[in-house]
Amino acid sequence: MLRCGTDIIEVNRIKDAIEKIQNNFKNRVYTQKEIEYCESKNVQKYQSYSGRFAAKEAIFKALSDIIEDKYKIKWTDFEIINDKTGNPHVQINTDIIDKNKIKNIDISISHCKEYATSMCIVEITE
Repeated sequence: MLRCGTDIIEVNRIKDAIEKIQNNFKNRVYTQKEIEYCESKNVQKYQSYSGRFAAKEAIFKALSDIIEDKYKIKWTDFEIINDKTGNPHVQINTDIIDKNKIKNIDISISHCKEYATSMCIVEITE
């Protein structure tokens, strides 16, 4: 079975949250590796933060049927890590999701000055 999730976010919403709430927002939503990656992007760091935010939303939507307790899931349970070629991959850091049911996860992130978007396709075993 294939499941799809998608999300789009305004970059300024994430920028405002980071600047107003600062570390509370960052640490609630992003892992340390994600923060380091986004901060390394300098001028485009807010686009990177926004892309990862959209990716986590897309992943949650795609996996919603197999998340055992939706009220216990945290933003940091999904970590977006880029491989050596720059392609994003999903690391799941929770036991709330039965990882044995996930055969494959494919994620795509795109952003421009004003928006970031992500699409996730998950192959789930039945």
